[in-house]
Amino acid sequence: MTAATFAPENLSKRVSPGTAVRNTLTLAWRNLVQIKHNPMELLDLSIQPIMFVLLFAYVFGPPMAGSVEKYLPVVIPGIIAQNALFAGMSTGFGLNTDITKGVFDRFRSLPISRSAPLAGRIIADTAKQAWSMTILLGVGFAIGFRVETNVFALLTAFVLLLTFAVLFSWTSVFIAMKVNEPEKVQIFGFVVIFPLSFLSTAFIPSTKGIPHWLAFIMDNSPVTQLVEAMRGLLIGGPVLEHAWIALAWGVGISLVFAPLSLRAFKQRA
Repeated sequence: MTAATFAPENLSKRVSPGTAVRNTLTLAWRNLVQIKHNPMELLDLSIQPIMFVLLFAYVFGPPMAGSVEKYLPVVIPGIIAQNALFAGMSTGFGLNTDITKGVFDRFRSLPISRSAPLAGRIIADTAKQAWSMTILLGVGFAIGFRVETNVFALLTAFVLLLTFAVLFSWTSVFIAMKVNEPEKVQIFGFVVIFPLSFLSTAFIPSTKGIPHWLAFIMDNSPVTQLVEAMRGLLIGGPVLEHAWIALAWGVGISLVFAPLSLRAFKQRA
């Protein structure tokens, strides 16, 4: 491929909204089809959630709740929320991989929407997150977890989780645009997501007994709000207030990182 391929006059022009949507869906499908050629990606989306559920349920369940069955209503929603945050990091990892391997250079030589590669990646990863949540619930059902609400609440839980995950994923998109190696996106995930998920009620029923200053941080964490809303939707309890606060956190995060990500994307494109 010659340098002329990437000359300004050969770059894609502005396309119609309909064409942009088709381009986005095509690239989203491309990202999903890649799993067929890289089965390890699907294994990562499946094995890690299974491992987390089994380890937390059987290692922490008896000492924290008295039995695995009593701990499952606490830990399953928490692991689902934590897994969504980690899965959001895969968006940044995949974007940075495409950029560093020159895939985006090829996209820029095509008459497609400039935003399609970015939007297609986000849509595909959202579908992958839905798969991970399904796996988590399936494993939970197998070891005794039960949804105590109804089908509508379960579907609402899916929508809430995926919406928050998409909003939060802009953090990983921004990091992906600023670093030169996919591994650095993963480092960001471990440095930020682990403390954020554990400084919450994801794995404990409440902050009772925790020092007041730390309990304040945990009670007001976006992860805590998301987890409590998920618990309410799956097993019953308050939902609306927690859901609105979680979405407000997500919107605030996206309002900060989405413009920064798009600016960095245009600079790299």
